[in-house]
Amino acid sequence: MTSGRWTEHLLFLGAMLRDPRSVGAIAPSSRSLARHMVMGIAEAEQIVELGPGTGVFTGEIVRRVGPGGRVLALDTNRSFVERLQRAWPQVDCVHASAEILPALAAARGMAAVDHIISGLPFASLPAGTTRRILDGVHQTLRVGGTFTTFQYVHAYRMPAAVTFRRELSARLGSEFRSALVVRNLPPALVLTWQRRT
Repeated sequence: MTSGRWTEHLLFLGAMLRDPRSVGAIAPSSRSLARHMVMGIAEAEQIVELGPGTGVFTGEIVRRVGPGGRVLALDTNRSFVERLQRAWPQVDCVHASAEILPALAAARGMAAVDHIISGLPFASLPAGTTRRILDGVHQTLRVGGTFTTFQYVHAYRMPAAVTFRRELSARLGSEFRSALVVRNLPPALVLTWQRRT
């Protein structure tokens, strides 16, 4: 493992120990998971990332979106935000909760985004927080746009994870498609919805 990856792991572990409900993992996501998370992104699109953490997904987003695209990233961890701002100055990275996504996106002229990529641990967030975030996703994502997140295989059948999937499907008017990524610790399912309503 490179020194940069060790730094990522230590930063992530420290954040998880301080606030396990908002971080939800002991290590950053793998490159393999990151590539699966951004498969639907193309150039010159508007992308929102919720909970970028140390930027594993952010780097893949930047590589795919191209110079004509716009990326807005929201995280409640100030250390993560500062790290991302240094690494990718072209990303509009904001220290804020995903609960206020509609206001932040609208203020930037991004009221109808093409894709939302989320690394948030919905299964461990309070139910009220999750509902407010999902309402904001529905308000911000354009019809035809996609929402992609992941759930760890071992947590997939947990009541909070099942409720999350059911509520998002109801809001977006579609069922999700899934892809198993075994090259991640722990293995994860990438879930993607397309907004229909």
